[in-house]
Amino acid sequence: MRVTFRCPPELRDILPRPVPANTALPDWLKAMPMHAFDADLGFDVMTVKKCPPFVDAMTHGWLMPLPCDVGVADGRFDWDWDLPPTLTGRHSRAPMTLHQNSQATGTPLFDADAVLVKFNSFWTMAPPPGWSLLCTHPVNRPELPFTTLTGLVDAEVYADNFVNFVARWHDPDFTGVLAKGTPIAQCIPVRREGLDYAFDTLDGDAADRFRALRADVDSAPGRYRKARRVKT
Repeated sequence: MRVTFRCPPELRDILPRPVPANTALPDWLKAMPMHAFDADLGFDVMTVKKCPPFVDAMTHGWLMPLPCDVGVADGRFDWDWDLPPTLTGRHSRAPMTLHQNSQATGTPLFDADAVLVKFNSFWTMAPPPGWSLLCTHPVNRPELPFTTLTGLVDAEVYADNFVNFVARWHDPDFTGVLAKGTPIAQCIPVRREGLDYAFDTLDGDAADRFRALRADVDSAPGRYRKARRVKT
């Protein structure tokens, strides 16, 4: 699948590019052990690093990077990022802006003291025909001081405009620098088509396949990863 990203030509050498999610795994995942001692059980157990669905979700699609360093202190966001004018007309030159908190009224996201921010993007994204983009928080990344809201964008018909990302700033005590390149959203292509649902019982051939698969997966550690995982 080819996905085409475009940015204003004046920003081509300034902006960090979206990156395949499998090339930007967090340091904590790389450093964590494959096994850890469980005090309740009294022996070592496999950690989520050995769980293919956990890791595969983190490596699917691509990550949208923060375009510059953003300093955070005392509720303020600051940056030093002087963009040149572009031929694409008037659009935000800020890496992020505040979002109206009142737009979350009536949802569990609303908190009168919480801050909603909008991470601005400077890339258009064009997937192949028939595909939309599920844009969400970087998967399994709760250590980030914000939580990006999930949205589904029909990028095929919105491919000529930037897709921005709204996030709830959930760590009011965060002080420091969000570094350039910090992942602000994960984008995953999904087919834009209807679903048909069928409900049945596990009997006959279906029961035989169920028992066979359970026996195979339980036969040795790592069977799902080695034999039941589709590699891309």
